[in-house]
This record gives sequence, C-alpha cells and structure tokens, in this order.
Amino acid sequence: MAQYESAEIEKDVAMMVAAMMAVSARTAPKTRGLDAVKTMLLDGDDIELLAEAMEAKGQEKKAPFPPIFPRDAANVRKSACILLVGVTGAPKGMSKPLNCGACGYETCEQLMGERVRQGNDFNGPVCIFQAIDLGIALGSAVKLAGDLNVDNRIMYTIGAAAKQLNLLDSDVIMGIPMSVAGKNIYFDRS
Repeated sequence: MAQYESAEIEKDVAMMVAAMMAVSARTAPKTRGLDAVKTMLLDGDDIELLAEAMEAKGQEKKAPFPPIFPRDAANVRKSACILLVGVTGAPKGMSKPLNCGACGYETCEQLMGERVRQGNDFNGPVCIFQAIDLGIALGSAVKLAGDLNVDNRIMYTIGAAAKQLNLLDSDVIMGIPMSVAGKNIYFDRS
C-alpha cells in the first residue's frame, strides 16, 4: 500500500495542469492562423531564479512605480510551478499582409523592417494580431486551470523577468504561477 501526502499530490497536480495549460495555449485559435505562441514550464530552482530576477527588475523601476515586482516575486516563491506564454512581435510566413496600421505602421512590410527594438521589458513593435493571439492563448490556459480548481494569475512581472533571463524566445511574455492551497495566494495581496 502506498501513501501520498497532500503536498506531494498538490504539486503533481499543479504540474499536470500546467502541462495541459501549455497544450491549451498552443491549440488556442489564432487570429490569422499563423502560430507564434511558445510556452515553457518552470519549477524547482528555476522558480527561485525567476523570483530573484523579478526582485532585481523591481529595483530598476523608480518611484512612483508601485512595488509590484517584489510583491509578485513573493507569490512566485510560494507557487508550485510557473507557465510562461509568449509570442513574437510579427509572425513569420505572413504571405498576405493586412496593412491594418494598428501597430503604428502603414504596412506590415514597414513593421517587419523595424523589428526588433528592445524596450524596458519587452521587444516591439508588436503586430496587433500577435497581441490578440497571446491574449487568446492566456485566456484558454487560465480557463482550463480554473475549471480544474488550480489557482493562478496572469502576471506581467513574471514575463518581464523571464524576458530578461532569456527563458523563452519571444518578444512578449506573460507568466502564470500555479498554486494549490486552501486559499488563493494570488488575491488579497498588499
């Protein structure tokens, strides 16, 4: 007979759900059918590495910027695992440009010619359809986690630190920490 402590079960379930979330993000609908969504799952020592990078990133930000990076780093340290979801700023293989102008350029060709400029946290400019695809992928992933009762929250701060650490080959990254606890650790935060 085998016995499993709740902490071990909860960690295993969080990892399993995070893997399923990565699949959900991958298979989420794409606005133009051009897939540039990438995912990565972090646990163990990589969580501490990420939390330290978040705190360092918070030190770079000057007042009146709220101290969200250290606050979120504390949440990350309490998390079972972290799912990173990112996109590139412009899709490769765009054979039929829309030239919608939402990126700030008149044509998709101009957008592609300007790529890539490194910003404070992410690279730009970003095609509006890539940004929408990231939102759809994130929504699909967190909905699945919610349906399976695993607490999570989409965090910009995780993505900014992950980008600085070059953890995912994407221009814009968001992070989703996962927790299984008696109370959701990502809300009611100071």
